[in-house]
Amino acid sequence: MKETVLLGGYTRHEGQGIYRADFDSDTGAMSTPEPYITSLGSPTYMAVSNAGIAYAVDAADGKGGVAAIDLNQNPPVLLNTVLEPGTSPAHISIDEKRQLVFAANYHEGRVNVYKINADHTITPTDVARHHGHGPKPEQDASHVHFAGLTPDGRLAVIDLGTDEVYTYPLNDEGKLDTPAILKLAPGFGPRHLVFHHSKPIAYLLAELSSQITVLQYDPATGRFTQGQTLKTIPADWTKHNGAAAIRISADSRFIYVTNRGYNSVTVFEVSEDGQSLTEIQQIPSEGDFPRDAALDLSENFLLAVNQNTSNGTLYKRDSDSGKLTLVQKDIVAPESVNVVFLKA
Repeated sequence: MKETVLLGGYTRHEGQGIYRADFDSDTGAMSTPEPYITSLGSPTYMAVSNAGIAYAVDAADGKGGVAAIDLNQNPPVLLNTVLEPGTSPAHISIDEKRQLVFAANYHEGRVNVYKINADHTITPTDVARHHGHGPKPEQDASHVHFAGLTPDGRLAVIDLGTDEVYTYPLNDEGKLDTPAILKLAPGFGPRHLVFHHSKPIAYLLAELSSQITVLQYDPATGRFTQGQTLKTIPADWTKHNGAAAIRISADSRFIYVTNRGYNSVTVFEVSEDGQSLTEIQQIPSEGDFPRDAALDLSENFLLAVNQNTSNGTLYKRDSDSGKLTLVQKDIVAPESVNVVFLKA
């Protein structure tokens, strides 16, 4: 299968923004990533709609927000940008059914909701601001790190700063209602979340405590209940580590987590009932500070990007065992922190 790889990243040093490469999932061959969209300020995260529009982080002149870019044209065309004073978001996701975009803003402690218009531009519809703090130095204030849909269409919002997961009811116009809230252990430091594809279960990754926890989800109330919790790194690792990305395979049998500091990808096997995880592999990221990783469309490969060493690492994935095997470790990825695979 011919695929396209997009790498989002910072533009602080050598990075030029979003890079593009060709990928062949039949052979594992990947071209050298080249600058693709260079007009944005540190596009560190993006989501691409079914219509081929990228909604990406943007920053300029002390403002941050989201840019809409048409990838169907060559070169890509900027449709519009919605910026407001302050820093740029950390995470972006899309609601295809209701044509909405969500942006989680880490430094501002808020989640923004935008409506996708008929011409694929975006218009703000709502914002929720969080307040509070946790016990760790990184938890001096609210730090919203993720906003994504639950299977029944609520908006799950993760606050690393307050150790909470909010579940907001959401209407078709992009308006948020009063959320259910899961309070986690002080210092847990939650970051990202993925859902089981066929069961009301989610898996929550904690950056600050380097843990992953199983959450039972109640669609009737939008509430989460916490279950098993495991470390994502060895118990004897005492230096700094921050867990970063979490991905789940389409069959919900395996979960992949990146560790920044221990510099690895951890592979977990999911039990048949979805309620428990077993670590089955720790494999080096072949670089420093692996911020993001993603499975390709065939799920025969996983690509991780190391922020501090500006290199990508490609692994072959065994779909039966879930385990990874190193294929290539010197992929050009200047300041890259986000990986997206698309159909070519």
